[in-house]
Amino acid sequence: MTSPRTTNLSLVDTDPAELAVDAIVIGVHSQTGEQGATSGLAGTLLLASGAESIAAAFDGKLTETLALLGATGGPGEVIKLATLGTVTAPLVTAVGLGPEPSGAAPAPETLRRAAGAAIRALAGAPRVALALPLPDDADASAELRAVAEGALLGGYRFAGYKTRPQPTRREPVAEVLIAVPDASDAGAQSEVARAQAVAGAVRLSRDWVNTAPNELRPPSFADAVASAAREAGLGVEVLDEAALAAGGYGGIVAVGQGSEAPPRLVKLTYTPQDGGNGKRVALVGKGITFDTGGISIKPAQGMWEMKSDMAGAAAVGAAMLAIAALKPTVAVSAYLPMAENMPSGTSYRPGDVITMFNGKRVEVLNTDAEGRMILGDAIARACADGTDYLFETSTLTGGQVIALGKRMAGVMGTPQLCDRVKVAGDAVGEPAWPMPLPDDVRKGMESDVADISQVNAGMDRAGHMLQGGVFLREFVTDDVAWAHIDIAGPGYHSGEPTGYWTKGGTGVPVRTLVQLVEDVATNG
Repeated sequence: MTSPRTTNLSLVDTDPAELAVDAIVIGVHSQTGEQGATSGLAGTLLLASGAESIAAAFDGKLTETLALLGATGGPGEVIKLATLGTVTAPLVTAVGLGPEPSGAAPAPETLRRAAGAAIRALAGAPRVALALPLPDDADASAELRAVAEGALLGGYRFAGYKTRPQPTRREPVAEVLIAVPDASDAGAQSEVARAQAVAGAVRLSRDWVNTAPNELRPPSFADAVASAAREAGLGVEVLDEAALAAGGYGGIVAVGQGSEAPPRLVKLTYTPQDGGNGKRVALVGKGITFDTGGISIKPAQGMWEMKSDMAGAAAVGAAMLAIAALKPTVAVSAYLPMAENMPSGTSYRPGDVITMFNGKRVEVLNTDAEGRMILGDAIARACADGTDYLFETSTLTGGQVIALGKRMAGVMGTPQLCDRVKVAGDAVGEPAWPMPLPDDVRKGMESDVADISQVNAGMDRAGHMLQGGVFLREFVTDDVAWAHIDIAGPGYHSGEPTGYWTKGGTGVPVRTLVQLVEDVATNG
C-alpha cells in the first residue's frame, strides 16, 4: 500500500492577504514575563513576521481574537479563525512558535514542526498557503527547507486497508504555497526541489514501515526496493537464499531459515557522474520484516509493532533514492539485509554457533538478538567491498528507548564519526546522542565455544544498547570509520500525531543519512 497522493509544493511572493487559497497559515509567538502579563488575553500573543498584511486586514484585532479563541502561542498549537471576507482566504490558521527568538527567525526545527502541525490540521482544505517567518536574506535556506519539509511530511497519510469510506476522514492538503520574498530566486527554488526529493524519500520509507507484514515479507520487500532503485537509476544486486548460503552469509541465513519467506540481501549503488571526490560511503540498514523473537519468543503485548523492525532498511533504501535525485559528488553503496524472524522447526536456536561472512563464529544465546546477526554479515560485506565511512541504522535494542527515549537515537562507533552524526541529526531535526563502547561490555560477551556471543553471557540487560554496538564493531575492519545509529525509539511513533510525525513509521533517519552523505561530498 502507498500514501494516496503527494502534496504539491511551490513558492509564491504575492501578498498573503490576497492569495486565492482555502487557508492561510501564520505564526504566533507566546509572550512571557512582564511583557505578556500586563495586558490580559491580547498581551499573551505576538504575531510572527510574515503575517503583517493579515493583521492589517483585521484592523489590529487579530491577536486579541485569537487569544479569545484560546491561542497561547505554544509550540505546535493550531487555532483556526474564519476571516469573514477580511482577506481572500476564508480561513486563517495560527500555529504556535513558542517565545519569540531574540534577533532571529525561529529555529528550523520549530518551523518544521509548526508547518507539519498546520498542514495536518488543515486536512480537507485543498490549497493552503504558509506565511511563516523566514529571513529575507541569503541565510534563509535552512528555515525555508524546514518549512517545506514540515509541510510535505505533515501532509503524509498512509493509505491503509479500510474497505469502507470514512465520512470523517478528510483528504490531506493537495497543494501548499510558501510565501517568500522572491519566488523566482534560484536558491529558494533549489531548496524546494531538495525538500521534495528528501521528503518524498521519507514518505516512501514510512509507507514501507506501515505496510502490513503479511504484504511485505523479505522477497516482496526486496522487490519493492529494487524496483524503486532501478527506476531512480541506481545499481541493484539482490542475493536470494541460495546465493546467501553459497556466499557465506551465515547470520542472514540463520535468522531467515525459520520462515517460509526466505531472506534476501539487497545492494544498491550510486556512482557520481564525474567520479566524485574519491571518498566512499556505505549505508547499512536492518530489514527484519517481522520479529517474533524466534525461539526466544517475545511477549504478545505490542508484538504487532514488530512490523517496524525493518525501519532501518526502509530508511537506507529510501535515502538512496534521495541521493540518486540530489547527485552528491561521493560514491555511495547501500546494503539491506532482509529476513523474517519466526519460530518453527527450522529456526535457529539458542546454543547454535553461526559462521558469519567475515569468518567469525558467533554463539547464539538469544534468537531475539537477530538484528545484529544479519547486520554483522552486511557490515562485513560492505567493508569487504571497500569503503571509507560506514553508517548503519537499525531498530536494534529496547535499551535505546530506556536510555534515550522515543525521540533521540543512540549512536556508537568511531568517536569523530559519531560527532558528525550528532551534528547532522541536530541540523535536520533527528537528534542522536553519542554513547560509549566500554571494554567491560565486550568482556561480558566472551563465549566459551565461539569468538563472541550475541549478548552478555549472563543474560544481563545492563548496557543493552551498548552490547549491540560492541557486537557490530566485530565486523568493521580497522581502516573503516563507522557509526551505528540505534533508532528503536524514533523509528516508529505509536502515539498521537505531533508536528510532522504521523502515527506509525517516522522515516527516521532518512534525512540524517542524506545530510551525512552531502557532508562527506562537501568536506570529505
